[in-house]
Amino acid sequence: MSECDQAGSIRQSSNGSAGGVFKGRKAFARMGVTLMAGLCVSLSLSGCDMRNWRWLPGYKAGVSGAYACPRPPDPFQTQGFNGQEREIRYYRHLGFANDFFAQLELAGRYAALDASDKNLEDHIESSVWLVMALANQQGYAPASRAMDPRGGVLASRYDKCRAYERERAYRMLDNELSMMDSGERDKVRDRVIYIQSTLGADGFRTLGRLYDDQYGPMGEPADNPQAIRAMMRGRNYGMSNVRTLFERSDVDAYLYNYKASETGDVGAYVLLKDFEKSAPTRTKYASFVESKAHRWVAPYEFYPPEAPQGGVPHSDESRPDDAASYALSRMEELPFIHVVRALDYLNLLNVACFEPKDVPKQTIDGLRSMIGMPGGERLTYLDRVRAIQLAAVNGDSRSQLVLAVMYSEGVGVEVDYARAFYWYQRAEKQGSPEARYAMSTYFDLGMKGVADQNKAEAVVMQLDSALAGFKPSAGRLQAVLAQVSRTPEN
Repeated sequence: MSECDQAGSIRQSSNGSAGGVFKGRKAFARMGVTLMAGLCVSLSLSGCDMRNWRWLPGYKAGVSGAYACPRPPDPFQTQGFNGQEREIRYYRHLGFANDFFAQLELAGRYAALDASDKNLEDHIESSVWLVMALANQQGYAPASRAMDPRGGVLASRYDKCRAYERERAYRMLDNELSMMDSGERDKVRDRVIYIQSTLGADGFRTLGRLYDDQYGPMGEPADNPQAIRAMMRGRNYGMSNVRTLFERSDVDAYLYNYKASETGDVGAYVLLKDFEKSAPTRTKYASFVESKAHRWVAPYEFYPPEAPQGGVPHSDESRPDDAASYALSRMEELPFIHVVRALDYLNLLNVACFEPKDVPKQTIDGLRSMIGMPGGERLTYLDRVRAIQLAAVNGDSRSQLVLAVMYSEGVGVEVDYARAFYWYQRAEKQGSPEARYAMSTYFDLGMKGVADQNKAEAVVMQLDSALAGFKPSAGRLQAVLAQVSRTPEN
C-alpha cells in the first residue's frame, strides 16, 4: 500500500495499541481533525509520518514517543468468519515475510484484545508474533538520523512510534510468558525458529543474535532503549520472562551464524568471521558447530496447523525462493501412487485414483483442512508434498521413506541431507529394509557430514536389510563380499 488514506477512512485497529484505538470515521468527524495523507514507508503495513501527532491515542504531553503508530485500513470489508479468515491469512502472509506491523497486528489479534477476535485467542501464537516483531530489524533500525535540536534525540516520528510499539510489545510478551509452563514456552521458541528458518540467511542471522549475549533479549543492539529496560532489574522495567526465553549460548549463536553462511549469502559469511573474532573462546567451537550444523533440522515439516477454538487454523505462509519453487515443480517426477498411499493413510480417500485429476474435491478439502488451508478444486504440487509430509509426521513408514528420498533428490522439497537422514531414521525404526540400506550408504560415505563414517555399522545395516530381502542391498553386499574375499595376487 503506497499511500495512507485520509483520517476518515482509518478504521479501528484491532490490536488496541497505545492504550486506545482509532474510533472510526464518526469519532474523527467529532474530533474535527483533518489529516494530511502522506507516503507510507515501503512496508505493507507501515505507519505514516503525520503532520500533527498530538491527537494520536496514547499520546502523553511531555512524554517522548508515548504514542502508537497509525494503521492503514484493513484490505477486506467482508464481515463474519469469512472476512476474519481472509484478514488473518493476509496478515500471516505478510508476517511470514517479516513485515513488522503485520506481526504486531497478528500478536494483538491472537491476544484477543478486540472483542470480535475472542475466537482467535491463542497466547502461544500471540507470543510467537510478539517475538518475531521484537526481533525484526524493521522495528528498531532508524529511519531517520536527523536530530531534534530541542532534545538531542531522533526527530523522526516514525522512529518514535515504533519505539512505543516495541516497548508495549515487550510488556505484552513478558506478561504472556509469565502464564506459560516450560512446554508452552518450548512451543513459542520452536515456532519462532521454524519461521526464521524459512527466511534464509536473514532468519538464521536473527536466530544467532537471539542466542548471542552481546545483543539485547530479542537480538537488537545492546544499547537499544527497549532492550536496556528489559534487561534492568526491578518491578518497573525488568522483563525476566523475556530474558529467559532464549538462553544465551555461544554454541547456538555460532550454529545459526554458520547456518546463515551455508545459504551462500556473502554478508552472512562476513558476519560469521566477525562473530568468530568477537570473543577469544568462540573459535574453539568451530569443528563441533560445523558438525552440528550439518545435522540441524527445523522443528517442523511445516507450521503446526492448530486452530484456536472456533477460529482460523494456523497456516504456513512461508514463501518459497527460486530453488524451492524449482524443487516443487519436480513433483511430476514422483510416481503419483505415493501421494495416493499417503492420502489413503490419512483416511481421506475412498475411491481409486491414478492421476491427480481423479482426486475428488472432498479429499482435497479434507487435506487442506488438516494443513490449515482453504479448500480448492485441484490437487496442487504443494498439496501432494503436504500429503506425504502429513502422513510421515503421523507415522506412515512408507511416506517417511518417500519423504526421505524427496529430500535426498530435491523433488518437491529442496535438497536437505540432514532432513533426509532424519526421515530415513524414522522409517528404519519402523523396520523398513529400504531405509536401512539408505542409511548404510549415508554411514558409508559420511554424506555431507550428516552421518559419521562408520564402516562396521554400514556393513551391519547392509546385512540386516539384505536378509530382509531388499534387492539393491543384497546386490551391493555381494559386490562388497566379492571384493574383500578376492585372493591378493603374488
